[in-house]
Amino acid sequence: MGMWIGRGRKARVAYGFDDVALVPGTVTVNPNEADITWELAGRRIELPILAAAMDGVVDPRFAVEMGRLGGIAVLNLEGIQTRYEHPEEVIDRIISGSHDEGTRIIQSIYGEPIKEELVHRRITEIKKGGGSAVVSAIPQRAVRFAKLAEEAGADFFVVQSTVTTARHIATEYEPLDFARLKRELAIPLIVGNCVTYEAALELMQTGVDALLIGVGPGAACTSREVLGLGVPQVTATADTAAARDFHHKQSGRYVPIITDGGMTTGGDICKALAAGADAVLIGSAFARAIEAPGRGYHWGMATPHQNLPRGTRIHVGAVGPLEQSLFGAAFTDDGTMNLVGALRTCMGSVGARTIREFQLTEMIIAPAIKTEGKIFQKVQRAQQLGMGR
Repeated sequence: MGMWIGRGRKARVAYGFDDVALVPGTVTVNPNEADITWELAGRRIELPILAAAMDGVVDPRFAVEMGRLGGIAVLNLEGIQTRYEHPEEVIDRIISGSHDEGTRIIQSIYGEPIKEELVHRRITEIKKGGGSAVVSAIPQRAVRFAKLAEEAGADFFVVQSTVTTARHIATEYEPLDFARLKRELAIPLIVGNCVTYEAALELMQTGVDALLIGVGPGAACTSREVLGLGVPQVTATADTAAARDFHHKQSGRYVPIITDGGMTTGGDICKALAAGADAVLIGSAFARAIEAPGRGYHWGMATPHQNLPRGTRIHVGAVGPLEQSLFGAAFTDDGTMNLVGALRTCMGSVGARTIREFQLTEMIIAPAIKTEGKIFQKVQRAQQLGMGR
């Protein structure tokens, strides 16, 4: 399996969203009758689209609005919301700095200690607003924050790092034991990130409730550039979905996988779900909502790292309400708005009535899918770029 890349060395070909296309079905379904709900730890979730735990995307206000619309937003318990009493003032500093100063400013801001009372307060704000309190931490602080989150009334707890495995080797500190954390935690546990069949299967065997899939594909993440790590998301999703299905057959327990990052359009979301995902986690598309705290700016979770930043600050612009991003009506033609409408329409076109059926959609390798017959669009965009200079 794979192709020779040198003497005695093979490499497997992997595919991202731009490399594949979905094949229309022999039966079609009324898009309004497509069931896009999914199940997480026994709870039925209306939208298979989650908002990522990034400080430019999710604050308590955004989480409440996302919940009102039927979705889930993840709040970063190690971000500015839990370090500062008035995070709006801090965001002003982040977005006002020059591009060259951006990372240094963010690094200095995230040097402020995390305050436990703010952890409780932010979770309470979400719960009072009627939203689901889904919060995240890195493995090094997971045990401490899991207990705090549970005490504060959180609904789900997420442990997230660049690369997560069930077998982490370290002598300087005690590695996080996911099986133990799961046993001691009364609320569902979501873990990430991973991209391979073997790593996903081992993590599922620890008892976690869901997995995040993806290393480095996010618009504001630079892990692939800095570390050279990653697997394109279509292949990563298909491989880990195979692990999920094997684990389900072996144990009778279904562990959803959530494709995390790399999706900017409705078409990307459709391809992720068709590749095997149960839901998707996105950041930049929601950073454009006027409810997002970053006011059109977005920065990666690893940007503040003091020694090796693996994220950057990007400007995506604020284009409209979150409800419009999810449900339309869209006033752009690039697929970045009315994400739910795009999903329903695609499911109808391939004949899928549920997400599970959608996961069986035929896929083809089709690098020309975005350029075939699009010469006038390309010319028009080139002219617009030229006029803007």
